[in-house]
Formats: sequence, C-alpha cells, structure tokens
Amino acid sequence: MSDLATGPLVSRDGSIDWLCFPRFDSPSVFAALLGTPEDGRWRLFAVDGEVVSRRYLPRTFVLETTWRTRTGTVVVTDFLPPHDGQADLIRRVECMQGRVEVEHDLRIRFDYNRSKPWTRRVDLRGTAREGLLSVAGPNALLLAGPLLHPHEAQQVEPQEGMEDRHEASLKGHPDDYQGAVSDRLTGVFALAAGQSLDWVLTWHESHRYPPRPVEPQQALERTVTYWRNWSANVGIGDDHDEMVLRSLMVLRALTHQATGGIVAAATTSLPEEFGGVRNWDYRYTWLRDAALTIQTLISHDFTDGAMHWRDWLLRAVAGDPEDLQIMYGVAGERQLPETILTHLAGYEGSAPVRIGNEAAEQYQADVVGEVMIALAALREAGVAEDEYSWGLQKNLLRFCEDNYDRPGHGIWEMRGNPGIFVHGRAMMWAAFNEGVRAVEQHGLDGPVNRWRGLQEKLREEILERGFNGELNCFTQTYENTEVDASLLQLPHTGFIAYDDPKMLGTVARIEHDLLDITGLLRRYRTEAGLDGLPGNEYPFLICTFWLVEQHARSGRSADARALLDQMTSYATDLGLFSEEYDPASGRLAGNFPQAFSHLGFIRAVDALEEATGQQRLSDRDRRLGIDGAAAGLPGNALG
Repeated sequence: MSDLATGPLVSRDGSIDWLCFPRFDSPSVFAALLGTPEDGRWRLFAVDGEVVSRRYLPRTFVLETTWRTRTGTVVVTDFLPPHDGQADLIRRVECMQGRVEVEHDLRIRFDYNRSKPWTRRVDLRGTAREGLLSVAGPNALLLAGPLLHPHEAQQVEPQEGMEDRHEASLKGHPDDYQGAVSDRLTGVFALAAGQSLDWVLTWHESHRYPPRPVEPQQALERTVTYWRNWSANVGIGDDHDEMVLRSLMVLRALTHQATGGIVAAATTSLPEEFGGVRNWDYRYTWLRDAALTIQTLISHDFTDGAMHWRDWLLRAVAGDPEDLQIMYGVAGERQLPETILTHLAGYEGSAPVRIGNEAAEQYQADVVGEVMIALAALREAGVAEDEYSWGLQKNLLRFCEDNYDRPGHGIWEMRGNPGIFVHGRAMMWAAFNEGVRAVEQHGLDGPVNRWRGLQEKLREEILERGFNGELNCFTQTYENTEVDASLLQLPHTGFIAYDDPKMLGTVARIEHDLLDITGLLRRYRTEAGLDGLPGNEYPFLICTFWLVEQHARSGRSADARALLDQMTSYATDLGLFSEEYDPASGRLAGNFPQAFSHLGFIRAVDALEEATGQQRLSDRDRRLGIDGAAAGLPGNALG
C-alpha cells in the first residue's frame, strides 16, 4: 500500500508489521517485521478463519483480503488515501456471507519501539463518537471506529443486527485509558452478512489538536480514482503487461508526492542473507536509483513525475557541486547518520538493524552519468531546459572533472578499499557524452570541446585498462580481473553495442563466474573479499533482469524469454519484487518492494518486446482508452 508518502507492509495473515508515519523515512510505529509483535503491529483477522485470496483492486493499491470461516466469509480492505496533508490508514471489514467474528491486536510502538504511547479516550471532532488517542513525544495516532480496549479489559461484542456500522454494543466500558500506557489494544466484533465496520488510524503531531477523521467511503473512492486515473494510459494485452503496469505503479508509489523524492524501497534492514549482517536502510533517495526510475517512467510517457524529480534534484544538489552526495533524505536532507538499533532482533534474527546509511558519505563515480542520462531523456521527451536545470547539469560535469581520477566505492557501495570501477568510468564517459549531445543537438551552452576531449580520453582509457584481452572481457576494476554484473550496463550508456564482440565476451565471462545453478546472477563474487563485509548474499534481481535485456538486444531472444518467465514467477502473489531471491529456500530477500527490481523488470520486458517485434498497447503512439474498472490486474504478495 502507499499514500505517496509512506508504504506499510501487510502480511498474509492480516498483520501490518511495518509502518512509518508520516514519511517513508520516519521512525516506525509498527516494527514487528524487524523483531516480534511486541515491536508494534496491527493484526486484523477473522477468528478461526483462513485467507482464501488476496488482490489489489484493479489498477490501485487498495488491498483486499478474503477470509473464510466455518460460519461465513469476510473481506478486509486496507488502504491509504493519497497524502494531502493528513496521513491516514484505513481498514474496512465487510461480511459477505453468514456470520463472522473479527479480532484486532493493535500494538503502537513509536520510534522503532523506543517509545510506548499513553492512550486515552477522546471525542472525535465533528461526530458524537469517541476515539482513542495515543501519544508519545512528538507523535500521536488517533484511532476512529468501534472502540478497542486495553488487552486485560477486552470485552467487546456487537449485538446482532446493528444498524450503525460505526457503533458496537459493549459488555464493558473500561475507564482505565486515562494515564495508562497502552501495551496492547484488542477487540472482537461480530458481523452478519451485509454489515461492515471501519477503523481509521491517523497520524498527527502530538502538540496539535487531533484532526477530524476522514470518511472511509469517500476516502476509498478518492483512492481508487487517483490510481486509476494515474494508470489509465497503460494498456494491458498479456500477463507481462499486467506486471509492467504494477511495476510502474510501484515506482510511483515509492515517489513522495510532496517533495518528488524517490525512495529505493519502503523498508530498512531486510537481509541480503537470512541471519547475516548485510542489512541496510533503503528509505532514502539515491541519485542513481531515482535517475534510472525516471528513465523508465519517461519511456512509458510519465513525464510529470520526472519533472517533479528534477525539481527535487535542483533543491537537493543546490550549492557547490563538490558537496554532491550519492543519496539524500526524502526532502533532500544531507545528514543520514547510520545507527544500529540493538533492541530489535532483526528479520529472522538478521542483525544488526540499521537506520540511516553510511554510504551517503561515499564517492561513486557512476552517479552523475545516470543523472545526466535521465535528464537527457526528459529533454528529448520535449521538456525544455531552463537556466537552473541546465546550470545544474554543467555543475555536475564540473564535479566529474574535479573528481576525474578519484577512486570510488562503486555502484554496489562496497565498504572495502576504494577502486577505479569500469562501470563508474563508463558512466563518467556517458555524463560527458550527454553534455556534448546537449550542446550539439539542443543548442545549449557549454565547453563542448573540453567535454569531448575528456570523453575521448575516457574511452581510450577504459578500452586500455578496463578490458582484459587475455580474458576477452571488461573487468570490475582497473586493478583486478573480476567481473561484475554492472558491466551489463555499458551498452545502456551508448559506450558499446550490445552485440560488440568485447561485450559478448564480457557476457560469457559474467555467465561463467556469476550465474548460479538456477540461472540467477550475482552482483560479483563475494568470496573475492573485495566488499569489506563478512558473509554472502543472494542473487540480485536487477542483475538478472539486466541479463535478460542484454540477451534480448544481442540476438538471444529465446534465452531472454525463458529467463524472464523464470524471473516473473518469483514475484509475490501481488506482483511485487524485493531486492533479491534465495533459490534454496524459494524466498524473496532484501528490502521490499524494491524500485531497482521493478524498473529492471520493465526494461527487460521492453527490450524483449522490441527484439521480437511486439508492440505494447501502452506505447505513446498507440494509447487505448481503458475502462479502469474492467481492466483487471492479477490478484497477486505483501501490500
């Protein structure tokens, strides 16, 4: 789910185990995902029931879960209305058949369970009803709906045939909210066919008066309308198209509506190896990830979001280009200190749990190239430059000049010794290439002769120092003979053709060294000890999607199709991808949902369709009028 400001995760058993309010990178209020239920969750489930299906309502992020019990069927609908200054989470329960009891287990834990709230009953503004207000430090959550109660005092049972879905008949009205620390709020509610109940959880600053609760039905209609309008120009012809649409929606869902910042994922510290230490906070805006996201959105005609990101970039990078960082906070914050939360056990014991990201202080030579390619794509989509946006790009190229010979940590943010990564040098070449093209093809101003000279110098250097003739492949760095999956991105920059013999030799070496027995691609050989970290990691999904793209564009369409079908099967039941996949356990791993993986999937499908002469319904010159209500999406994982 997403309200374009945050992204909670809902487990299959109806538990919201991760939620940061009001932003993706805010401290969590539910963190059971990284520990135990005592670290915060909101479970809503049918008593003695089982989940028989889950789906997103077509073309939306409204999650619908159907429970069945021996006595009836109930549907739980979870959603967040698009953020308009108020952060709301809404859970609706509708009894479809028979009679069903539903139960709540709500444990609010502010600040990653470093702060438990005080809870009291309050009057709800504009209504004659009461709600629950939970407060701790600067944060407050208002719960509107049939009252829950402290676990010890829980005695709740609606009477049969209730007329008002917002009220319940209570066997007791405990008065022990005032001044009580709320460890756990519970309630059991009986519904008969045709009856429904709603709960609305609203975040606000604790020093402000509690806001008026939203009206659930109106909020649902507004949410459905937003997502269906946003996706209306994307046509659906086959299963891959359905998943491309879902992936495009994920990229939008990870974009902060107010600021334009695009987060890499909605979570922190989901492990790259179960039980391992490679657990990182991805709730920030990486220039690289955001730039690749923007390229993908532009290729599918979503230029408005790209312009919003360009404005974010202008604000975040403003000032001396020497101050450029590889990542920023959602609003452009520069300080992202990495902290370990020792009180959280980690996902399946994968510790440490980290917030903040030390990699923000790294130098990575590829970043400017990806940004320049994305801004060039926006320019070529018809969005005019202004003095500020082109001035920013000239400053970025000056940054490349000033750091021309500087070793870096590479695209994978290795925590070992810096090196000269071939991918980074090729991306620096791409940065100067886009500067030259902007002057020569779009009439912009700049020292084009100097840029061209640096571009040519980089090409000669990469071919001389970054290509190993004996092995017939490009190498990970100038200093070693390892290969790296990021080398699959060299053709994407225009540096070399997909079917160039040097590139095909590199692909052969990558397949030999980095493919596992299931056909999935690792980023690099962790056993080489270059990244400065203990342990291993599972194959990264984007690397295998890059291989699909490479195969499709170099004449291996059958291999590309087979590998893409395999990768598609790893998506969750809701059509979502995380960062990695563990073939041994058959599980997704790493932070979730992952923008990198979804944009890689889209690019892979696009490449294969172009290679096989297919024409997607969503291409800009073949748009269809789509009836959002009729265009179904697969009822496909975590929401």
